[in-house]
Amino acid sequence: MADKKYFVLMQGGKDTAQVFASRQPRGAALKAATRGHTEIHLRERGTKRVHVFTGSVTMVDPPASAPAWLQGKKIKKANVKKQRVEHL
Repeated sequence: MADKKYFVLMQGGKDTAQVFASRQPRGAALKAATRGHTEIHLRERGTKRVHVFTGSVTMVDPPASAPAWLQGKKIKKANVKKQRVEHL
């Protein structure tokens, strides 16, 4: 099994303190989008790659299999689209 990778959120060309762990860059981008980021630049630790995504969040009804306490509420659903990979 592959290990998790760490992706550092970049803003204005500089690293921020937010680090997302995921096996794939898309998973880290979904986490960033859920937290409200729309222009997502994720630098992969240990490499010279920056994955660039655009993201959005919509509020949707929970699935039918959701627990009872969640019924009647809205949940966040993140959506991301990969734009490109930049090399530092």
